[in-house]
Amino acid sequence: MAPRTRRGSFPAVVIERETESEESSSSEEEEEGPEPEVQEEEEEEGEELAEVENEEKGEEGLGSKKKERVPITIALTKVCKVCKRKGHEAGFKGATYIDCPMKPCFLCKMPGHTTMACPHKVATEHGVIPAPNRNTRSSLDYVFRRQLRPDIPAIKTAFIVPDQVDCAVIRYHSRRVTCLEFHPTNNNILLSGDKKGQLGVWDYNKVHEKTVYGNIHNCILNNMRFKPANDETIYAASSDGTISCTDLETGISSSLMNLNPNGWQGPSTWRMLYGMDINSEKGLVLVADNFGFLYLVDTRSNCQTGEAILIHKKGSKVVGLHCNPLQPELLLSCGNDHFNARIWDMRRLEAGSSLQDLPHGRVVNAAYFSPQSGCKILTTSQDNRIRVWDSIFGNLNSPSREIVHSHDFNRHLTPFRAEWDPKDPSESLVVIGRYISENYNGAALHPIDFIDISTGQLVAEVMDPNITTISPVNKLHPRDDVLASGSSRSLFIWRPKEKSEAVQQKDEKKIVLCGSEKKGKRKFGGVDSDNESDDDTFSSKGKSFKSKKLGTKPNPKSLKAKR
Repeated sequence: MAPRTRRGSFPAVVIERETESEESSSSEEEEEGPEPEVQEEEEEEGEELAEVENEEKGEEGLGSKKKERVPITIALTKVCKVCKRKGHEAGFKGATYIDCPMKPCFLCKMPGHTTMACPHKVATEHGVIPAPNRNTRSSLDYVFRRQLRPDIPAIKTAFIVPDQVDCAVIRYHSRRVTCLEFHPTNNNILLSGDKKGQLGVWDYNKVHEKTVYGNIHNCILNNMRFKPANDETIYAASSDGTISCTDLETGISSSLMNLNPNGWQGPSTWRMLYGMDINSEKGLVLVADNFGFLYLVDTRSNCQTGEAILIHKKGSKVVGLHCNPLQPELLLSCGNDHFNARIWDMRRLEAGSSLQDLPHGRVVNAAYFSPQSGCKILTTSQDNRIRVWDSIFGNLNSPSREIVHSHDFNRHLTPFRAEWDPKDPSESLVVIGRYISENYNGAALHPIDFIDISTGQLVAEVMDPNITTISPVNKLHPRDDVLASGSSRSLFIWRPKEKSEAVQQKDEKKIVLCGSEKKGKRKFGGVDSDNESDDDTFSSKGKSFKSKKLGTKPNPKSLKAKR
C-alpha cells in the first residue's frame, strides 16, 4: 500500500484572470476536452474543498483563538518589470528588448518612441553635427600641434577594423575582467586584471603560455600602468586601497601606498583607489580614491609625496585620470560629483582650482585626451552619450558632438569606456562595447562598436556567434591591428579577417578552456554573473600561482575553430 499522508488544512485559492475573454476562452477549452476527465477533476476538487470546509468548521468550533484563513490569490495578469504596473510587459524577451510604455526610450532617454524605433539606433550619426572640413583651429591649437603636423597625413586613411576572433582563453579569470593593458615593447603580451584582484599575463601568440598572480590585491584591480623606465614593472591600483609595484618576471610585488593600514573599520572610512595614470616627466604615479582625493607617489623613492588634494566633491568617486601626452602638466579627471570631468594644471593643484569643468548629464565612466596630439577630449557617460571636444583651446562649455550609444547598465558589469585607436593619425576612431543586445539569426549578441567620432557614423560592429556575453572592456593595440576584449571571465583577441586567415594557414586558431564547466555546455563567454565560485579555475599557492596548464605539462582542452 502506498503510504498515507496526513491532509493538512489549506486556505482557499482564488485565481485572478486578466480579462473576461481569458475566462471564456479557458472555459471553452475545458469544454472541448474529454468530459470524463473534467468530471473526475471536478469531483476530486469538490471532495478536497469539502474536506477543507469540514476541517475549517471543526477548527472554528475548537475556539475563537484560531484566526480566519485568508484566501491565497494567484494573479495571472502581466506585470511590467520596469514600472511594476499591471497590463503590460517590458524587458528582454528572447533576443528582443521590449520598452515600457510608461518610461522614455532606454537608448536616448527621450519620450515619444521605443528603443527599437529610436532614430539613434537606426543611425548613430542621427543629430550629430560633423566636424568641419576647413581648418578652423586657433593659433594656439596650431602651435600646440605643430611638432606633429608633418606626421599627420593630409588625406584621411581608411580604418582597419579587427573583425574576427583569432584566439581566446575561456574562463581565464575567476571573476569578471576589469582592465586590460598591452605590453609597451613585446607585441604579444596582454595583461589583464579582474574583480578578485588577480593579475594575468598572457602571450596570445603562443596561446597556452599564461600566468596569473593571485596575491597582489585582495579585491578589484581597477587600473594598471607600466613603469616608463622599466617595461617589466607594472603599477596597479585596487579597491583594497593599495598601489602595487609588480615584477612580471618573478611575480614579486611590493606595496607603494596603503590607505587602509588598520584594515576594515566600516564603509565610512574604507578608501578605494580607482583612477590612475603616470606623469613620466615628473616621475609620479597619480591615483584617486572614492572620497574625491588625489594622491602623488614618487616612482624613484616609491613613497607618497605631498598631501592628498581634493579634486572632486568630497565623498565622491574619482574613476579616471589621464595626463596629456604632449603636455603632461595638463591632467584630466572624471568622477560622479555633479556629473562632470575636469581639466587641471599640475603646477597649481589645489582644491577648486580646475582650469575647466566639462558638464555631463550623469556619471562619467572615462575621460581621455587624444593619444597623438592631445588636442581632443573623449568622455563616456552613463546617460548613453559619448562626448567629443575637438579642441582644448576652443569653447569647452559644451561638447563639439554628442553621440548616442548604448552603454548604460545596472550592475554586475565593468563600466563601459570608449577607447581611442592609438594608431589612427586622424584621431577619429574609437571602440566601445554595446549593452543592448541585437537579434542576429535568433541569437542575442552584444557587438563591439567602432565609431567615427568626427561624423558619429558606425564604422563597424564586430561580433562572434559564440560570444553571447557582454564585452565592456576593450583595448586596441598601440602598434598592431589587434583588438583585445574582456567578456565576463574570458579574453579574446580579434584581428582583421585577411590577416587572421593568413595566420591560420600556419597554425589553426585555438580556443583554450580553463577550469571545469559545471553547468552544462555553454558558448565561449559562459555566464555574465559574478556569483560563480572564485576557486573553480585557480587555486592559490604561495605568493603567486600559475595556471595548471603551462609549458610542458599536459595540454588543456582546445577547440580548433575553423572560420
